[in-house]
Amino acid sequence: MIFDKIDFSNEELLRQYSAILLPRMIEEKMLVLLRQGKVSKWFSGIGQEAIAVGATLALQPDEYIMPLHRNLGVFTSRQMPLNTLFAQLQGKESGFSKGRERSFHFGSRAHHIVGMISHLGPQLALANGTALAARLDQQPKVSLAFTGDGGTSEGDFHEALNVAAVWELPVIFLIENNGYGLSTPSSDQFRCKHFVDKGIGYGMEAVQVDGNNLLEVHRTVKNLAESMRQKPRPVLLECMTFRMRGHEEASGVKYVPKELIETWAQRDPVQRYEEFLMEEGILNAGLRDEFRSLHQSDIDKALKVVFAEPEVQPNWEKEISAVYAPFHGASTEENSAVAPVREMRFVDAIQEGLNEAMKRHSGLVLMGQDIAGYGGVFKVTEGLMDRYGADRVRNTPLCESAIIGTALGLSIAGKKAMVEMQFADFVTAGFNQIVNNLAKIHYRWGQNADVVVRMPTGAGVGAGPFHSQSNEAWFFHTPGLKIVYPSTPAEAKGLLLTAFEDPNPYLFFEHKALYRSISGPVPEGYYTLPVGQARVVRAGNDATIVTYGMGVHWALEAIEEQVCDVELIDLRTLLPWDQDTVLESVRKTGRVLVLHEDCLTGGIGGEIAAVIADQAFRFLDAPVMRHGAMDTPVPFALTLEQQFLGVDRFKLKLKALLEY
Repeated sequence: MIFDKIDFSNEELLRQYSAILLPRMIEEKMLVLLRQGKVSKWFSGIGQEAIAVGATLALQPDEYIMPLHRNLGVFTSRQMPLNTLFAQLQGKESGFSKGRERSFHFGSRAHHIVGMISHLGPQLALANGTALAARLDQQPKVSLAFTGDGGTSEGDFHEALNVAAVWELPVIFLIENNGYGLSTPSSDQFRCKHFVDKGIGYGMEAVQVDGNNLLEVHRTVKNLAESMRQKPRPVLLECMTFRMRGHEEASGVKYVPKELIETWAQRDPVQRYEEFLMEEGILNAGLRDEFRSLHQSDIDKALKVVFAEPEVQPNWEKEISAVYAPFHGASTEENSAVAPVREMRFVDAIQEGLNEAMKRHSGLVLMGQDIAGYGGVFKVTEGLMDRYGADRVRNTPLCESAIIGTALGLSIAGKKAMVEMQFADFVTAGFNQIVNNLAKIHYRWGQNADVVVRMPTGAGVGAGPFHSQSNEAWFFHTPGLKIVYPSTPAEAKGLLLTAFEDPNPYLFFEHKALYRSISGPVPEGYYTLPVGQARVVRAGNDATIVTYGMGVHWALEAIEEQVCDVELIDLRTLLPWDQDTVLESVRKTGRVLVLHEDCLTGGIGGEIAAVIADQAFRFLDAPVMRHGAMDTPVPFALTLEQQFLGVDRFKLKLKALLEY
């Protein structure tokens, strides 16, 4: 291993020695604590420290890094207070995630570090978002995202690199190639000889370095970053290294050939760098011991403080309040009740809402397949690119996961983002980003996810199993998300504008069959409507129908046909849903029918029915009834689709409820 010290002063060389020594000493201490039962789990980065330390020191302090669980050197090199870092590792209240997350699954906005999730691959797209934010603000900044060789097998790796290449985003995708994904050797992970060979497939520059050579890593990242700040583009950086301990300590290294460990032990990044400095006369035994003594003192002091702290005490209210970022209602300079109105189709109301949001929020970026010049398959965004430019209204490649991750990265960098699913059905390709990244990030470490995902949904248009699903129930179970499903043009616009005001992640469902089939009076200009508050569409005394979306229109038709005195409640918001309004109505009427277009089994109606039975049972004069679609995929033929939806069955169910 040859260390080239050219361009580095002695002071810089010693600073890097101190920086690489600290995580090694922390690791050694943690392994002792693990054996003593004082640490529950540990993912060791011993043997790979040069990559995390060298790369971090080469970047500017306000450039974003997306590390993984073997990158302790990123956190220490960004000067995180050791007592706070150790409190995080111990699950204490003073840690970054207040005991809600493990080890390195956290981030810190102050240190420009974005915490990982266990799925590894989705982390990469977040770097695209922070890099895009820098480009939009014309800031010469880069982002750096770590992945392991095993993680490159995930589809998110391809999606993130492809988007970064197409959009020329200044991201360094750093692969720590240590030869194994847990126990699976590289030969069982991929067939290419080196990862740099993949660069040409993305039209991307690719560089390989000795990941155990601290100075080589530092110099390479520094030079790449300087070049990328001047000429934004992504770069694939492969760092050859080796993990000297197990994937985590419990797994061990029995699956690794002994000779391989012995060979790489001779290339220990800390030991070899120390030997180099000693040989050059830059470091001596006394100075080495001084560094070690100082680090040991800092480690011991921080651990003493953390061990003295009590265990986290459960607090129901505190935990519930941590799920969402604070939001106290949207701005309402213009009151929709007094604003002039004009007749507008559902689709036009959504488009006008997007236009008002773009005018109001200069940092809002719209992304989706074909949404720019083409205006999207439903023409909802038509004309917006002409008004706001291709930077803010962006066509995306076919990669839902990467685009949702990019949207989260934009939010981390202080912007707002909207992602349009071409059809709600396609959200499955981005499901992980929504339920594990968007939904949990505020609870995990206080980072808001200012992202709205628009979801053209619903059946009744003969589009078959993959363009007609009602999938709101998939997300209803996930704390941290907000779900909106309007039924009228005025609500669509007002609720959409509220979603853009709120710093929390939204799934905004828009029934495709309503886009051009209904019209209604819509206030002009900017206005918002409250999220989490149902609307009483019509008052009644004999029964209550609770529904949303297309169900509102089915219910109105049925009530008119049967000439009955039924109260109709449009939930409008599904998460959170308005229990108070529903229960108040049920207590008044004594009968209730919950209606949704989604399949009956596992639908949202089951939860609503359970709450009614639990909290209003003594007011009921009939069983709580539900109606949903058949428990089959959505069929293509219109006759089969009509049977699937069962509007006539719903009318019979309402008749049965009234006659019970």
